[in-house]
Amino acid sequence: MLDLNYVRENLDAVRAALEKRHMPAGATDDFARADEERRRIIAESDRLNAERNSASREIGALMKEGKRDEADARRKAVGNLKDQIAELDQKRDQAEACMRELLSTLPNMPHESVPVGHDESANVEIRRWGAKPELDFEPKDHVDLGTALGILDLERATKITGARFAILNGAGARLERALINFMLELHTSEHGYQETLPPFIVNRDSLFGTGQLPKFEQDLFKLEDERGFYLVPTAEVPVTNYYREEILDASQLPMKWAAYTPCFRSEAGSYGKDTRGVIRQHQFEKIELVKYSLPENSYDELESLTRNAERVLQLLGLHYRVVTLSTGDLGFSNAKTYDIEVWLPSQNAFREISSCSNYEAFQARRANIRFRRAGGGKPEFVHTLNGSALAVGRTWLAVLENFQQADGSIVVPEVLRPYLNGMDLINRA
Repeated sequence: MLDLNYVRENLDAVRAALEKRHMPAGATDDFARADEERRRIIAESDRLNAERNSASREIGALMKEGKRDEADARRKAVGNLKDQIAELDQKRDQAEACMRELLSTLPNMPHESVPVGHDESANVEIRRWGAKPELDFEPKDHVDLGTALGILDLERATKITGARFAILNGAGARLERALINFMLELHTSEHGYQETLPPFIVNRDSLFGTGQLPKFEQDLFKLEDERGFYLVPTAEVPVTNYYREEILDASQLPMKWAAYTPCFRSEAGSYGKDTRGVIRQHQFEKIELVKYSLPENSYDELESLTRNAERVLQLLGLHYRVVTLSTGDLGFSNAKTYDIEVWLPSQNAFREISSCSNYEAFQARRANIRFRRAGGGKPEFVHTLNGSALAVGRTWLAVLENFQQADGSIVVPEVLRPYLNGMDLINRA
């Protein structure tokens, strides 16, 4: 959430920043009107308080002069002022609540380095790594490969649950588990993250803290009970909320967490998009990296987080590129995002496999996560960051497609073989 005082004092700058994200002017106009009403109420309340204080002094003087009747009359008038001031205070609170509610619906302001554009066509590629696999045959997609090998069953998953679910069998399930273990070990042993296994169910406050609520409730799976619980859309939610409503010591920062969770998304509004295979599922698995940072260091932390995610693909030997998202493609809570896109031979295209983002203080303000510097002083909001490192299902299908052989078998990347008891080739069972 944006800082209320900053928005109030820099409304034109905020409006200009949000226009880059194609937000309608009315969003900030409503805030300005509520703020104007609040200022008017405060001015009127101040005037009545001054009048009340003056009347109180007059009452005191009248009492000293023995003019009790006049004093009682003035006291009655002061009582009326007290009621008017209480009513104004209530209206002021209502105006402030309206302003906070409006702020909860406004997206983050993009960092000055974010390219301006209407959609993903304005995203800017900043680097590539590796090369496309040299295949001397027509590549198959992961659905045909996995089905023929007996390691992917979409038909029975649809029977059991519905569309956009998958069953992995045999070496397919083992490959998924190997990827999870490989990623966690890499990030904890080499990149310095602390592993955590959070709840897979969260409450409304947690989803508000990271920005999914109230605006994106349709994208979530809500449990049907009175507690208002939701299935996690990403480990970002429980891990970022770990220190909600707490004050940390600056010496604890940066904090670096690595978490495995299944993720559940309704994919509202995406019907008809990526319906084939496991690219866009209602249930998928992901390794998430989450950081708490000092504000002055958060963009350096974003660069290192992105490099940590890239390292997974480098060790697997998968060709990829990194792009900076434009203002038109930026997520609601994000100040800046890098997307990492892996090469898929069947599509002859790069596809997203990770998003690495800096939220600055946007999430921390919503979740009230603060820190205090050495020597005391007023608590400040931390900066939060996160990134997929990686989306496991998309990594799984990228391995199948990039390391497929002409006979339909899959060469297992060397770094994964220790997690598969030395298996170097996936064949039909």
